[in-house]
Amino acid sequence: MSEETWALREQFDDPFQQKEAAQAGMWVFLVTEVLMFGALFTAYTIYRHLYPTGFAEGSRHTALLLGTLNTGVLLTSSLTMALSVHSAQVGHRGLLLFFLAATIALGLGFLGIKGLEWSKEIGEHLLPGPRFRFDETFAGEARQVQLFFVLYFIMTGLHALHMIVALGLVAYIAITAWLDRYGPEYFTPVEVSGLYWHFVDIVWIFLYPLLYLIGGRR
Repeated sequence: MSEETWALREQFDDPFQQKEAAQAGMWVFLVTEVLMFGALFTAYTIYRHLYPTGFAEGSRHTALLLGTLNTGVLLTSSLTMALSVHSAQVGHRGLLLFFLAATIALGLGFLGIKGLEWSKEIGEHLLPGPRFRFDETFAGEARQVQLFFVLYFIMTGLHALHMIVALGLVAYIAITAWLDRYGPEYFTPVEVSGLYWHFVDIVWIFLYPLLYLIGGRR
């Protein structure tokens, strides 16, 4: 591992201050992300209160099995990401690379399952727009159900975009880990990347019950 990798940047007094600044920067960024998703959650809550029947009906037409499977995938990816950080902290390069690769594979699996789910819903004419399913299926609640799917596709689409960004970040960490740039003395990039990955997972933990479980299932 090169000394340049561990070099103290000139704006910091010591390595501890450098690490604290990196973590604080990520937390500030995550707060802005919380505000963005918070606005969507607020909009969802308001419309859910206004149109409970339509939103419950829309929830019943989501793919519960695929949503549940993706929840398990993301929870597992949080574990592998946490193990990646631990492996970097103890200086086990082999395990670090293994758990980073597992995290990437799980993230790609999540996107694949979500793509399959979207394809299924589009095939059933649940994508909001001129081809939306305005028929007797929704018992007169079609416009409310369409509003549910507007929020559904916005929220899951934005989450998927964040997952793509997280995958790119972890892929970069994996490449630099392959170059042996992390160890017990320097693992801040792995740790900070882990914070972002866990944030993406936590957002899904809120999306899952809101979009898939409200109103019960038939």
